[in-house]
Amino acid sequence: MKKIVVITTGGTIAMNEDLETGTVRPVTVKTLSTYLPAVSQYADVDMEEAFNLPSPHLTFRHLEQLLEKVRTLISNPTIDGVVITHGTDTLEETAFFLDLQLPPGKPVVVTGAMRSSNEIGADGPLNLLNSVRTAACEEAHGKGVLVVFNEEIHGARFVTKTHTSNVATFQSPQVGPIGTLDKRSIHFRHMPLEHEYYPVERMNRSVGLLKMALGMDSRPIFHLLEDGISGIVIEALGQGNVPPEVVPGIQQAIKRGVPVVLVSRCFNGMVQDVYGYEGGGKHLRDLGAIFSNGLNGQKARIKLLVLLSSTSDLESIRKAFEH
Repeated sequence: MKKIVVITTGGTIAMNEDLETGTVRPVTVKTLSTYLPAVSQYADVDMEEAFNLPSPHLTFRHLEQLLEKVRTLISNPTIDGVVITHGTDTLEETAFFLDLQLPPGKPVVVTGAMRSSNEIGADGPLNLLNSVRTAACEEAHGKGVLVVFNEEIHGARFVTKTHTSNVATFQSPQVGPIGTLDKRSIHFRHMPLEHEYYPVERMNRSVGLLKMALGMDSRPIFHLLEDGISGIVIEALGQGNVPPEVVPGIQQAIKRGVPVVLVSRCFNGMVQDVYGYEGGGKHLRDLGAIFSNGLNGQKARIKLLVLLSSTSDLESIRKAFEH
């Protein structure tokens, strides 16, 4: 039987709802440990607590601590895989951070819940069970960090939270899940063609994330620059366009050697240098903006932080995003 370690970090899966007030609050890891008898038929499972925090409370210091724990576990020849329980609000960022930091190999699966453990229809127990099943599955090897939720398996690069409360919140726009589960089997349909691997010792830079909207100007960018920001990710309009009043801020950032990465605020599609008007994608590329390779804003920020923590060479960063 495979040996799987479950690392708990908190989140709704480790919370209870107050039946009088409806408020959801954290409980101890013992709540999750009650699920262990159900998953023991699929693997020999141990559970360890990294921390017990709502995911909006996490920082990169927590992610570095989690990464070190995962690295230690998967380097142990007696351990076959790792499952991480996590709050859903920032789950995709943690999964992608780990995916960039870990080479493909033993399965690392991230999961959580949209309903607390004592709510009717709680999804945590099934998500945890299916995550252990996936981590113990031979076919899960070499596919990078996976997110298992609502009987679907997603790659960390593409998955995103799409609904505030629905149990089917995690989706992978454009590519879909890479696998599915039913009661008796696990089916992998496809896998990513390549895996990005940028190991760093410590996240030592800061990156701002700005969302564009009608009538915006350069003041937010100038503020970030005055604050000593290391990089900026802009969720641009459409295929990669911004209001003309934003252009001076982008020009100033690039002049200072601060990388400016463009993604789209749209749910699907990629940014492209199509429009040549002031603030259009072609204009911004000519100024030196970097075009993301299909990531959303929060993941492009994670990637830029990782890259800046290992290099200051703008061409290397450009190639990492635009290859």
